[in-house]
Amino acid sequence: MKKNIVLFILFVLPIVAYLFFASGINSFTKLPVITPKVTDFGNWESLKNEKVSLNGKITILGFSGSNILKNRGNFFNLNQKIYQQYHTFKDLQFVVICPIGTENDAQKIIDALSDFTDVSQWNFMFTTPEEINTYYNQLKLVGKLDADLGTPNVYIVDKERNLRGRKEKKGYKEGYNTFHPAELSNEMLDDFKVILYEYRAALKKNHNATKQI
Repeated sequence: MKKNIVLFILFVLPIVAYLFFASGINSFTKLPVITPKVTDFGNWESLKNEKVSLNGKITILGFSGSNILKNRGNFFNLNQKIYQQYHTFKDLQFVVICPIGTENDAQKIIDALSDFTDVSQWNFMFTTPEEINTYYNQLKLVGKLDADLGTPNVYIVDKERNLRGRKEKKGYKEGYNTFHPAELSNEMLDDFKVILYEYRAALKKNHNATKQI
């Protein structure tokens, strides 16, 4: 009996602990709300000339700035690490807010991605610098846009228009840096799975409640 306990401690317990921590602590908690009820988009033009709204969608939100082509690697990282795995989820959209005048550059990004990706869930929207700053400021984030009205970070906004993030030792992680593929593969993917789990659990609960009624 004592031998079995020793073997358990030496071999089984470390494996269980590794699996727990490797899966990420956020997999076992609800993702905190950083900013509740962020403002929906205005009547801004989109690259597809379609109305884009935050309502009822899980949104990955980004701000391109005026140097879209210079930062195209960030879009490819996001596309490879997150978008391609989940773009078939019908309630998901990727939205990038861009300055007016960058439409051609945004189209070049879409054209490049479309060579190997279904880009139907990508949305590029265009508005004035003033409106971009106003919209970003109402997100009430610690980080700021750069001089070109862009940031490498993207943000998770849930279906109720709440901006979500993860709790850290020194506050909250608000966004995910698309310049670093490892951050997308680990922290963002982990947090994104939490959001999906929340909605799947809610759908299952509602379905069971309907069946009981």
